[in-house]
Amino acid sequence: MEIIISGNKIGSGSKVFIIAELSANHDQKFDLAVESIKAIKECGADAVKFQTYTPDTITLDSDKDFFKIKQGTIWDGTTLYKLYQQAYTPWEWQPKLKKYAEELGLICFSTPFDKTAVDFLEKLDVPAYKIASFEIVDIPLIEYAASKGKPVIISTGIATEEDVFEAVEACRRVGNNQIALLKCTSEYPAPIEEANLKAIPYLSEKFNVVAGLSDHTLGTTASVAAAAIGARIIEKHFILDRKMGGPDAAFSLEPHEFKQMVDAVRNVEKSLGNPILELTEKVKRSRYFARSLFVVKDIKAGEVFTDDNVRSIRPSNGLPPKFLKNVLGKKAKKNIEKGTPLNLDLIE
Repeated sequence: MEIIISGNKIGSGSKVFIIAELSANHDQKFDLAVESIKAIKECGADAVKFQTYTPDTITLDSDKDFFKIKQGTIWDGTTLYKLYQQAYTPWEWQPKLKKYAEELGLICFSTPFDKTAVDFLEKLDVPAYKIASFEIVDIPLIEYAASKGKPVIISTGIATEEDVFEAVEACRRVGNNQIALLKCTSEYPAPIEEANLKAIPYLSEKFNVVAGLSDHTLGTTASVAAAAIGARIIEKHFILDRKMGGPDAAFSLEPHEFKQMVDAVRNVEKSLGNPILELTEKVKRSRYFARSLFVVKDIKAGEVFTDDNVRSIRPSNGLPPKFLKNVLGKKAKKNIEKGTPLNLDLIE
């Protein structure tokens, strides 16, 4: 199971692909978006991701009750349209931001929220598509994005297992098997106790796809733990300074925090190793200090070995301690000085 984004293999055995989600964290200032991308690169992310929509492509400008946010979120009290007016990334910025990101060596792609956004992003030649949690039920959109033949990364934040199945099948129906599923909790911020990270390996095995985490929890714990249990993609919101405010500020990481997360994930990768007990050369040298059987009191020839004159101690020059029962009661072939490793040549 793997997907390939801009030549980067993502899957079993690969390093974790770390995405910085810029989202609304540019305060509608182009220069701030540029500065953010530079900081994202310096933090060690592999990719930066935008969101491609306008208020009119994602909802209606209406004050009807349907469009008012009142679900106990950080955005309660406004309408969907007003929220997205504040949050969207102007489309005219995106070609320039993508070019800048790629000049820095970052992979750059986006989340389309309707077919016009897919068409726009196709013109930018993005290397992948991300489907947001709330769009996982939009099967026509998923089919359309997947039909472009590029990897499709789908967040599962509000999805039932049936929703996930239908989204995956939508991709495969148009001949696209480059699919990744991200475990996600669609709360903003998400309580850490609801992260349910064990779903990551389940998603991978159940649907035979690459799996990862889109992390809305506070801090970095969930992302680092996800890397330890097999996440191959981690997506986290990035902001230069939470004091800027904005729709996503509360659950976004500042540069020093994002770098700490990246460093911790990379250290987790180094620590995982192989699923076998294999000794490194340094550990083999350390094995010298393992225990073994030593003579701990002077023994005369013909004297019996007992618990009093033979013990298991460090280092490892003598017989392994597992032979102690076989040694006790036997006699010494010759005089043995205290501190001598016990070996077969000394036993009658």
